[in-house]
Amino acid sequence: MRAFPIALFFWFVALNTSAQDKKEQLRQRMFQKVETIIPKTNAWREDIHQNPELGNREFRTSKLIAAHLRSLGMEVQEGVAYTGVVGLLKGAKPGPCIALRADIDALPVTERVNIPFASKARTTYNGQEVGVMHACGHDTHVAMLMATAEVLTSFKNEIAGSVKFIFQPAEEGAPEGEEGGAALMVKEGVMENPKVDMTLGFHIESDIEAGQIHYKPGAFMAAADWFSIEVKGKGSHGSQPWKGVDPIQVSAQIIEGLQAIVSRQSDLTKAPVVITVGKINGGVRQNIIPESCSMAGTIRTLDSEMQKEVHEKIRHTAKHIAEASGAKAEVTIETKTLVTYNNPELLKKIIPSLEKAAGTEKVMPREWVTGAEDFSYYGTKAPAVFLYLGGMPKGNDPAKAPPHHTADFYVDNSGMPTGIRAFCSMVLDMMQPK
Repeated sequence: MRAFPIALFFWFVALNTSAQDKKEQLRQRMFQKVETIIPKTNAWREDIHQNPELGNREFRTSKLIAAHLRSLGMEVQEGVAYTGVVGLLKGAKPGPCIALRADIDALPVTERVNIPFASKARTTYNGQEVGVMHACGHDTHVAMLMATAEVLTSFKNEIAGSVKFIFQPAEEGAPEGEEGGAALMVKEGVMENPKVDMTLGFHIESDIEAGQIHYKPGAFMAAADWFSIEVKGKGSHGSQPWKGVDPIQVSAQIIEGLQAIVSRQSDLTKAPVVITVGKINGGVRQNIIPESCSMAGTIRTLDSEMQKEVHEKIRHTAKHIAEASGAKAEVTIETKTLVTYNNPELLKKIIPSLEKAAGTEKVMPREWVTGAEDFSYYGTKAPAVFLYLGGMPKGNDPAKAPPHHTADFYVDNSGMPTGIRAFCSMVLDMMQPK
């Protein structure tokens, strides 16, 4: 009587082992396919880098993406959130819908990096002639997701469920007066039809060695709010400041006061806070005290209650500093991105997938960061995980790596194969048949 249950147990073990073996064999076949398309991936990246486009104006980039997805036989939507492209790969078996996202826009930065495919593009941005550069690595994001689409399409008869490839415009912000980015893509239904069960994404980093993947459960990247402060004073001759109210001098006091919010009024043991004034405009001539001065900047927070408190303190600080000098201050605050939150349960499930793609020693936890990402909006509709991917050439010093959003920003192609393998590995492990 006991022989049957024991035999049944060993039968189940053998069946499970066989299924696991098949999955690992499929994973290795996917990884082998990745190796064959690395030259093509590098060519895509270099072409996109050399032809960058700003947010909601990524016309050439989106056509390149759409043509590639159609060549793979996917259902393709163009014009989502202005210039976004969405491709849908349907597996042979029923299962979840997994969304993979890449952002496609560049920045108004003039490239200074000496590489054969450096950008020479120029355009007009906010009334100024500027260079255009992929100064945040979005060109690599596009190339990796295009490659992932080709790899997974090759195995569509062996995967369960569907994969939605989201190529998103305007992550860096839409042009003034326009909507854009992830918020608009979600608004236009990118997480529906079919309904997305989880969303995964990478951001390449210039100070993380190629081949590494960094993660953090829970709050990972900051919410970003944009603020503007208009200080209204009273004009006067530069030789007689006592006859006016100097809005430039008041603005200088307000800027100092904003930093006191961070250093003296925020509990930084709870979560980081960063307030940056990135632009200030006032006056037209050396000897004229103007009637007004304006400033604009960003607020970074990683806790929703602290975010509300900081907003109120900015309004309070600006108003009362201005009033103390006889001026007035008008404050406007606009939320741009939410806190990028990594679903802990989903992250725990995909860590083994990442380790198989990159190697256990290359996958590591990290602390939160004060950079922001509009990937956060996808997490309002389904569990989401966003990861950092190394793009720094091996052997370089992270402390000397040029920061993102600068003319010297640089990542090479060597980090992209790890990202492609990781995307494929996560999809394979999350494709549990329904």
